[in-house]
Formats: sequence, C-alpha cells, structure tokens
Amino acid sequence: MTRLSRLLAPTLREDPADAEVASHRLMVRAGMIRQVARGIYDLLPLGLRAVRRVETIVREEMDRADAQEILMPAVIPAELWRESGRWDQYGPELLRLRDRYDRDFCFGPTHEEVVTDLVRREIRSYRELPKNLYQIQVKFRDEIRPRFGLMRGREFLMKDAYSFHADADDARREYQNMFDTYTRIFERCGLTFRAVEAGTGAIGGSLSHEFQVLAASGEDAIVSGNRCGYAANVEKAEVRAAPAPSAASAPLERVATPGKRSVEEVSAFLGLPPERFIKTLLYRTAGGEVVAVLVRGDHEASGTKVQAALGGEPLTLADEEEVERATGAPVGFAGPVGLRVRIVADASLRGVRGAVTGANRGDEHLVNVDQERDLPALAFADLRQARAADVCPRCAEGAFAEHRGIEVGQVFYLGTKYSEAMRATFLGADGRERPIEMGCYGIGITRTVAAAIEQHHDDAGIIWPAPVAPYGAHVVPVSMEDAKLRETAEQLAAALDGAGVDALLDDRAERPGVKFKDADLIGLPVRLTVGPRALARGCVELKPRGAQDVVEVPVGEAAARTAALVGPR
Repeated sequence: MTRLSRLLAPTLREDPADAEVASHRLMVRAGMIRQVARGIYDLLPLGLRAVRRVETIVREEMDRADAQEILMPAVIPAELWRESGRWDQYGPELLRLRDRYDRDFCFGPTHEEVVTDLVRREIRSYRELPKNLYQIQVKFRDEIRPRFGLMRGREFLMKDAYSFHADADDARREYQNMFDTYTRIFERCGLTFRAVEAGTGAIGGSLSHEFQVLAASGEDAIVSGNRCGYAANVEKAEVRAAPAPSAASAPLERVATPGKRSVEEVSAFLGLPPERFIKTLLYRTAGGEVVAVLVRGDHEASGTKVQAALGGEPLTLADEEEVERATGAPVGFAGPVGLRVRIVADASLRGVRGAVTGANRGDEHLVNVDQERDLPALAFADLRQARAADVCPRCAEGAFAEHRGIEVGQVFYLGTKYSEAMRATFLGADGRERPIEMGCYGIGITRTVAAAIEQHHDDAGIIWPAPVAPYGAHVVPVSMEDAKLRETAEQLAAALDGAGVDALLDDRAERPGVKFKDADLIGLPVRLTVGPRALARGCVELKPRGAQDVVEVPVGEAAARTAALVGPR
C-alpha cells in the first residue's frame, strides 16, 4: 500500500488559469503534473504511475509481437540527419544545439536516422532479417504553440519501433502485425478508439494509419463511412468528386469588392453562395517555388493531399510578401486567371462555370469564371479535406460521419526512404546488394495517459480505466483518530495488496468531505470507505468511481470484490 500522507500529490481546488482541456486541468488539480517551462512538465508520483501502467502494457504487447527493446540516445549528431535530408527539411520543430566543439546536434523528435545507422553497421545478410527494434524514450519537438498539458507538450515520452526486412511483402506483413499489436494495446488500456488511414507527414513513406482515441476535445477530425469500415483522417480521406456547381455561361467580368477579402465577405457582398467560389491558396515548396492550389469556396484544402500532389516535397503557406510578388495583389485577392505560377486544382472544380475568384488586383474579383474557357490547362487532383455527409468513396452507398479524435499512435510503411538515403543495405540470397525495406511505429505514452482522461472524466474529476489507473483502489477511513477505523483501513489496504490490487490509503488527518473530493478528483477505479455505521455491521462501503450507488460489502470480502472489478494488474 501507499500512504497518501507520504505521497507528493498536491491537490488543488481551483482550475489552473492556462488549462484549456480536461486532462490538463485535472492532472494539475490532482497533483499529477507541474509545469517547468512551456510544454515541459514534471511528472509527480500519481502521474508517473499512470505513465508506467501504459508503458507496461506497451512493453508486454511489443514483446509478444517479437519486437526487441533497445535504447538510443536522445541527442543525435546532425550528420545522420543530413544524410537523410531531414536536417534542412524538418523545420523549426527540430531543436538544434551545439556542443563545446561547435558540432551540430539535435534533440531527437524521432529516431529513424539513428536506428538506420545502427542497422547498417550491424546487418549484412538477408539471413539476419527481419528485425523489429523498439524503445521508450523522451522526445522533443519545439512546438510553436505547446498547449493542452501532456496532449501537446514539447517534451514527451514515446514508444517508437522500427522494422527491417528483405522485401516489401515481409515489411507489409510486419505492418499488419504492428497494426494488430496496437489494436491490442489500446483495447487493454480501456480506450474507445478507431484506426484511420492517415498521411505520412515528416516521417515519410507510402502507407500509414493513425490510432485515434475518440473524444470531443480531440484536435484531429476523422471521418468514417456509416455503411462500411472505411475511416480516415479528414486530411487523408478519399473524396468522391461531385459535379461542379454551374451557371449559364457569361462573359468574364471584373467587379469591385472594396475591403472584401474572405469567401464569406465576398459571398455576402455579391449575394452568391460559397460553393460558386474558387479559393486560391499559395504555397511555397522547400525549393522556394510558389505554387497555387485551387479549392471550392466551401471546401478546405488538405495539406497532406496537396503535398502528395506536388511530389511529396514539404510545403508551407506563402507569406504576405510572397503572395504580393506572385499575384500583384494583397492577400485575399489572389485568383488563377492570368496567374503565372504552377497551378493544381481540386477535382470538384473540373468544368465549373459562373465561378467567382480573386482578380489579382486589390479590392477586385472576377465573376463568371468558366474553367474550360478561362483555365483550360488546369491539372486536377483530390486536394480537399473530407467532411460529414460526403459520399463514402469505398462503398459509394453510405455517407461520412465526422468524429473528433486524439492521435495516440501511428504506423508507417517506409519502404526504402531512409535505407536508400543512408545506404543501409544487405546481401540477398543471390549475392546482390539491396536496400533494406523499413517500417516504423510510434505510440505517444504520455499522450495516451492524457487521452484516457479526456475520454473518462466528469465534473468531479478523473474516472481512470482500471488498466492504466495509478492505483487500483482508494481506501478512505473517515477518521484516522478512531483506532478501529484506522486498523480496519490498514488491514483492508494490506488485503488489497495481497489480492493483487495496489491500494492508496488516505491516512491524512482531514475531514471526510475533503477526502471524498480528493478521491473523486484523483479518480481511482474503486473507493472503499471505512466508516463507523457500516463497520458496526461488519461492512465497508464500496463505490466504483463511475457509479452512482454505494454498496456495503463485508470487510472480509472487500478485497476480493475489488479485485474482481479492477481485474489483474
């Protein structure tokens, strides 16, 4: 047992001013985390125990899947990142530093380069493949706006795994193995989640799924077909192109729109619906090229799809100066007609007539744009985010439903992206040298803890899923001054430990109301209250954290009843 009087668990009655989501608010109030700097936190004993619970589940399932645990350095020499090309591509999220000899390093946000370097030095033959290596390690990503506590911190704990194979078929087999492993991990954590198709982002590769914990506070939007099993992040989800909105053909006309920049403003000013508009978004590639992307006025561009359509090169939105240089107009008035940059358009704009676009002049727009007449050379692709009510592209019968999710894990098929760049090769059975096929698989350990709270809480505090709770049971004697209550509580806590349930004993000299509020705030799966009236009947009160009712159970049966509720730990 652990005595609460000895535990560093400074609970608070008021919400922290900077907390925007439940997990941040409740972890601070329950004495589980404390901020050191923006996006960087101390994990106090209760918070760390929850993290260790998730780690244990992850380790057991990764070991079961025949992966091998290693530990790589957190600080990585820049040479490895330069070999892969990511030193210049990764952007400002990469924390760069120099040692006393003025050599460049980074604090690893991910470890593809390090593990590829390890394997290329140790693996020579196809006989030594496949391998799956994983670690649980601190990562650092210098988020521009860290927020939400452990949900989007700069420093976080992650499980990252990397697999190495002689051919693509075996790499895809391991991808499915890890997909199944992740499913078991999140089921064991007691979470409601969905695996969805996703973009590969800065990691790269050609196939990826995210594991999303469903929660109203989730940052990610996901869609799923209501008649089939298809699900994807809105950035990745395929969209079945519908016929473009069309009006009668009319001459192209320039109209004044003073001070009206957004689709909403111009739509109201002209009295035309947003679906008749063409939005022109300007992106800058890593090579410095400015590219125009066109989507319908009531749609949002998908950065994932745009990047894929432009060859996979990292992109950023052009700044105001770049927009003005490319269009000759302020931001808000860009349009594709007469624009002398590369243009790619969403498929929903194919054949559109009677459209409205920016005129590439301040305070002016063009109306009656006819795609075939005015933009005949457009290249088309699926570039927009999916949304609720879109027709499912897989079954063509159902429609998308939209959910909010918290990404807690992602699996990638990398192919030879890193092995070719870093010359990680092996000799095949025919004696020929080939690049190693790779996959990588990440789980945010600390984010999973936060996601569990986002999905399981009420106004009083956390409602921990038993598998990841810091302790299985909270023993609350209403008075430690009463010898009989104190002795019974200590015996009960010891019996719980003997039954395989780790117990937290509230041995503080506090009023019962304070103890009950803290118990609800901390949110352990079962509260056992030792009070004089129930004890006079030989009983204690048992209350699962999420239940409304309290039941009396005989003292001698309380540990076994609790163990049956909490399950093996």
